[in-house]
Amino acid sequence: MGAAAIHALTLVLDPLRLAIMLGGVVLGLALGVVPGLGGIVGLALLIPFTYHLDGYTAFALLLGMAAVTTVSDFIPAVLFGVPGTVGAAATVLDGHPLARRGEAKRAFGAGYASSLAGGIFGALLLAVAIPVLRIAVLYIGSAELLALCIFGLSMVAVLSGKAPIKGLAVASFGLMLSLIGSDPQTGTLRWTFGSLYLWDHLPLVPVTLGIFALPELAEMAIERSSISRADGAIAGKPSTQWDGVRDAARHWWLILRCSGLGALLGAVPGIGSAVIDWMAYGHAIRTEKNPENFGKGDIRGVIASESSNNAKEGGHLIPTIAFGMPAGASMALLLSAFIMHGFTPGPEMLTRHLDVTYAIIWTLTISHVMGAIICLSGSGLFSRLATVRVGVLIPLVLGIIFLGAFNASQSWGDLCSMVLFGFIGWVMRRLNWPRPPLILGLVLGSIFERYYFISNEIYGIHLFTRPIVVVVLLAALWVVLGPSIKGLRHAAKQGRLASGARFRIKRLDHQSLFTIVLICTVIAAIWTASDWAFGAKLMPMTAACAALFFSCLVLIEQVVARDVSRGGREFVPNVVPAVSAAAVGAMAVEAPAVSAAPSASANALALTRMGSSAVDPAQARFASSAGEPEIESTLPVATVRARGFRFFLAIGGALALAWLVGLLPALLVMMLLQARFEFGERWRIAIVLSVAMTVALWLVFDRIFSTPWPPSLLGDLVPQLRAMGGLV
Repeated sequence: MGAAAIHALTLVLDPLRLAIMLGGVVLGLALGVVPGLGGIVGLALLIPFTYHLDGYTAFALLLGMAAVTTVSDFIPAVLFGVPGTVGAAATVLDGHPLARRGEAKRAFGAGYASSLAGGIFGALLLAVAIPVLRIAVLYIGSAELLALCIFGLSMVAVLSGKAPIKGLAVASFGLMLSLIGSDPQTGTLRWTFGSLYLWDHLPLVPVTLGIFALPELAEMAIERSSISRADGAIAGKPSTQWDGVRDAARHWWLILRCSGLGALLGAVPGIGSAVIDWMAYGHAIRTEKNPENFGKGDIRGVIASESSNNAKEGGHLIPTIAFGMPAGASMALLLSAFIMHGFTPGPEMLTRHLDVTYAIIWTLTISHVMGAIICLSGSGLFSRLATVRVGVLIPLVLGIIFLGAFNASQSWGDLCSMVLFGFIGWVMRRLNWPRPPLILGLVLGSIFERYYFISNEIYGIHLFTRPIVVVVLLAALWVVLGPSIKGLRHAAKQGRLASGARFRIKRLDHQSLFTIVLICTVIAAIWTASDWAFGAKLMPMTAACAALFFSCLVLIEQVVARDVSRGGREFVPNVVPAVSAAAVGAMAVEAPAVSAAPSASANALALTRMGSSAVDPAQARFASSAGEPEIESTLPVATVRARGFRFFLAIGGALALAWLVGLLPALLVMMLLQARFEFGERWRIAIVLSVAMTVALWLVFDRIFSTPWPPSLLGDLVPQLRAMGGLV
């Protein structure tokens, strides 16, 4: 094996192959920066160009590109709060607040160092684990994958921080969203409302961009300030990125744990990057000291998510190489490249083609080093973007987000989903509802349902007697029950559960109105699902009933308070009641205690945000849920409300104009009008900016990726225009 590894290294270090690998790395970094693109698009683009290359050179190009998209997707997540890929969504929670504090270069340094460490760890695990895991993976079936899904759902309690009941309500609603579409068991169309777009479920990319990206851009548009609000230029601190590298070195044990978690979970087919980074982030919150700092610009959050996000690439290759079982969509494309070049994944890759396997490992390692060096070298330039005026930045980023969302399934529904969930995400952010549980529920819902039916059919009740299942479920119970037990002890000490208190009903505010809308939506969903076949409605009804239950608890918390005027303390629900397995899909869930979340205070803050005409500067700093950046503002709430609604009105108007004249012309008009009239840029800057960006989008998406543009009314009326360029 040592001779094969050395021989593979000499082949990989061939100057021509290194040059081709570098080209793949540069392309992968570019794709990772653009939201909605990533490794799948890059592999689909490059595979045809490898027909006439030998296998070693082809894999140098393909793996060089695929390995580093998870390095550069970190850049927009930190700067704009826009995840470049779904695997960078957890990075937004701490990376973007760091950029807003003027510490973008520190975040870059820590992120790149963690990415490099995680990538190398994944490659090393691939090197030593394939012979062992060929045996171990045989013991992982649908029951074990179901247990991992339950473990992932248990992270909701961690990601919700001080708002566990809200987190459980949001996660249950996310489970409902994941079950939209055609039921694989019975063929029943669930909550599609006659839309062909919804038959194949909600795509993850538009929803993720809507929930995380648009709310951050809306806040920038409201505040009229650059990303970095710190005094002083961050580019003037050359040591900042090395501070981030030192942060990563100081938290080496966290990197090692999260890299191991990412690599091991990456080796399990069906557990994708959208789940792994959240599990690693939740693990960091659960195990690190002072977890209350997570979501507010804690460098440990960046380190945890980035190290796991990059380590998973090596893990993904384990089942792909050892069994010919792709761990994800990108690995399925890579599997086709294996076959195209005459390599059959399986035992031959560990015997006859062992040198090819080691060449893949060396390519992964060298690609991560190349990507980290390039990104570290450019971090000063990237961090300068944090000081660019919003009138220049927001129109550019919006154009990229529109095209990134549309590229998910190239349907009008992608754009509509992004705008709808963008508005919902902004309201949730303003009203202090945790957003990460929604994405976690959306990702795991359909996977959970699939493995539940398969496991129930194969094992029945005996699935809970399998050793790995028992261990994983005990770990999930530990994650959920540990904080609740602490909360019970704390509540007993504080005397907050004393009886005999008097309560009063508070006036409805924006918090409670939002909860009422959520409850009405869930009730309508339950009513429409009541006529479905039992197999089709089992999981949707379970998720909907859980969402209704937790939403009602939230509403009670929001409208009921202790009567302070009679000497009682304000009602602070400190313990989340235990819920039966039926409420959350065959597992018992208790959320962690709410250590400091007085309901009246939260409602007062929400009312101050959205319901009054002015804000006292002394009360301008709003508390946030775990995973939600704090909002600092001295603007009158009427101004906040007007600017926020104008922002989403502009996006909705661009969508309507795209239906009339085409997507690219509509983006040109939106960018021009926003830059000039909303943000007050000069005509020359607005015109140059919008035209240059439109041309760049046309070159990338039309000329390079051959994107089929959505049809418009103008194109239907004048087919000659459509025939000329296809843009309308």
